[in-house]
Amino acid sequence: MDDKNFVKELTKMDDNFTDWYTDVILKSELVDYAPVKGFMVIRPYGYALWENIQKVLDEKFKETGHKNAYFPLLIPESMLNKEKEHVAGFAPEVAWVTHGGDNKLQERLCIRPTSETIICTMYSKWIKSHRDLPLLINQWANVVRWEKTTRPFLRTTEFLWQEGHTLHSTANEAIEETLRMHKIYADFCEEYLAIPVIKGIKSEKERFAGAVSTYTIEALMHDGKALQSGTSHYLGTHFSKAFDIKFQNKVGKEEHAYQTSWGMSTRVIGGIIMTHGDDRGLKLPPNIAPIQVVIVPIAGQKPGVLNKVAELKKELSSKFRVELDDREEYSPGYKFNHWELRGVPVRVEIGPRDIENNNCIIFRRDTLQKETISLDTLQEHIEKLLVDIQQNMFEMAKENTENYTFEARSLEEYINIFETKQGFVKMMWCGDVACEDKIKDLTASTIRCIPFEEEQLDTKCAICGKDSKHMVYTARQY
Repeated sequence: MDDKNFVKELTKMDDNFTDWYTDVILKSELVDYAPVKGFMVIRPYGYALWENIQKVLDEKFKETGHKNAYFPLLIPESMLNKEKEHVAGFAPEVAWVTHGGDNKLQERLCIRPTSETIICTMYSKWIKSHRDLPLLINQWANVVRWEKTTRPFLRTTEFLWQEGHTLHSTANEAIEETLRMHKIYADFCEEYLAIPVIKGIKSEKERFAGAVSTYTIEALMHDGKALQSGTSHYLGTHFSKAFDIKFQNKVGKEEHAYQTSWGMSTRVIGGIIMTHGDDRGLKLPPNIAPIQVVIVPIAGQKPGVLNKVAELKKELSSKFRVELDDREEYSPGYKFNHWELRGVPVRVEIGPRDIENNNCIIFRRDTLQKETISLDTLQEHIEKLLVDIQQNMFEMAKENTENYTFEARSLEEYINIFETKQGFVKMMWCGDVACEDKIKDLTASTIRCIPFEEEQLDTKCAICGKDSKHMVYTARQY
């Protein structure tokens, strides 16, 4: 493959965003398709990205007092049926195990679509007194939801995630926990993934099955569709009553515990790709990029070049995640395209003339700009550059979100926006589920959230004209 045609193999994102996405995730070697439809193989580069996400979140969870545990993959049907609303929400997606070897099981076992039921069963054994609370547990695991339509990272039959499940002695404590974790997700997306998010609460129709309230962060992708990027649920006592999770309070009275659950999955990797990518491939935020700096030698066969780049790698590796591409069988141009496709934030190019002049060329993936830098200040320059790239990527994504956020004050205006544009639409809403159903039927859009910071766009619902209760963000979604 010649250097000029390498990137041309990617579909242009504005020609066909779906094909562009598929091209990028396969050619950058993030994933591959598994033999079973709907499943994905996460390749080393993609898994390294997930490991960096996992590492940051895990540290944040532990800083707030949470501990990791692991619960079984298989859940008895009778256990799943203890919380009817929850079961109804997941029933169409549940995968069942019916045989152990050649023997039919006496009771079907579901492969966990989420772990509330199995975790609650164990909590009912562990919790006896107010001294046992709060119980703050997180699980890193895989789950299976039998999806009809799948796309790697965004919606797969099996995916990786973390799910937090906590118990508290009061409703206020549980609500505080729900909001604390929601804020951790929002800050993580903005500070590490460089993805701006809308923070808010789900409508009753859109909330998690079995929850009293669901808090969400919603991000806008390059093509104008929304991605639910993390959710935190206040469960009240629904599950604790169903699973008999009781504790003796300070005055000796028995009470049901108050509960939360919250989760973020490999879906956010899809969000990174669709928020930041371009026609050359991935653009990864430095804070979570598996490789922050790649060094490409120029004329590596000439004396001194490979020794110098090896020395540079050792020096830079003390502060950054560094890769040295000293493959002899590929040209520098091929290597440039290879690493641009993979979204590496910074590339260092160095050849005989650069070594002679004690400098090198620095390329930044976010703007595609090059500059010549003295080797004496290289480490310091890269450190500042990575901070600048991270901030610039966030600002570019924020600008895109602002440019594709619209307002509608009537049903006609609302429909017209979705016929001609794609993005977030802000509107006033009466709170009636009939209006939610109507916009979904007419435009395939849904209420993504009632934002914490509501604007008073009007006094009337844009859909039915009745008095409004909330300003909402709506969009078509992944």
